[in-house]
Amino acid sequence: MKIASIQLEIKDSESKSARIDRVESMIDGLKGQDLIVLPETWATGYFSFDRYIDESEELNGDFVQRFSAKAKEVKSYIFAGSFIEKNNGKYYNTSVLFSPDGTLIGTYRKMHLFRYGSKEGQILTRGNETTVVDTEFGKVGLSTCYDLRFPELYRAEVDLGAELLLVTSAWPHRRLEHWKLFNSVRALENQCFLISSNCVGNTNDVLLAGHSQVVDPWGIVVAAGGDEETIIKTEIDPAQVAKIRDVFPNLKHRVLDRQEEFS
Repeated sequence: MKIASIQLEIKDSESKSARIDRVESMIDGLKGQDLIVLPETWATGYFSFDRYIDESEELNGDFVQRFSAKAKEVKSYIFAGSFIEKNNGKYYNTSVLFSPDGTLIGTYRKMHLFRYGSKEGQILTRGNETTVVDTEFGKVGLSTCYDLRFPELYRAEVDLGAELLLVTSAWPHRRLEHWKLFNSVRALENQCFLISSNCVGNTNDVLLAGHSQVVDPWGIVVAAGGDEETIIKTEIDPAQVAKIRDVFPNLKHRVLDRQEEFS
């Protein structure tokens, strides 16, 4: 399985339409990839809170339509990151996954809204549904940035059969070590591949961390970016998940009923 994670630089001077055009051009050069992953709210910019409402769209809006068409054009799964979705007077941080024929096969509204030096929790409504999607490469769980700090979400995705975990993010550089740690730990403890895409750049006085990663089910980083805009490419074998879980079956050793004696 060929993977490309686009680690995009966020520039305050760049408009939403210009940024979308730029990303589409980047995707045009990625034909032949099985999965393309993008960062969190990259079109508007996560820390551009003053743009959230004006640049919000419904789920059938231009953002979704364009990346549906782009997935069909390049014949790849595209996890297009997230955008600000408006629905019945509420606003959500919503990520979207498209199949190679352009079908929207997965949506996830961010559950854990960030409130530390962020207005996200004031403006947006949190999601309340875990999303795991069937693909030809296995079951894929969707998540967003701050979610990484909450292991319950990922264990719920594993309970729904997840084998690959996709993370779209705009994680700040000041907590880079946390980011790297959580990427590896979430993959390791759930015996999944984890593919993340994080932004870079200095936006609204916040330096973004980059270091997008592909982590295997042993928690080993097999590919990663640095501090600059780049595209991380690598290949993985999704069949490794079942093999590793069979060899080292720690998920089967969970004690779910604390009254039962471990055996």
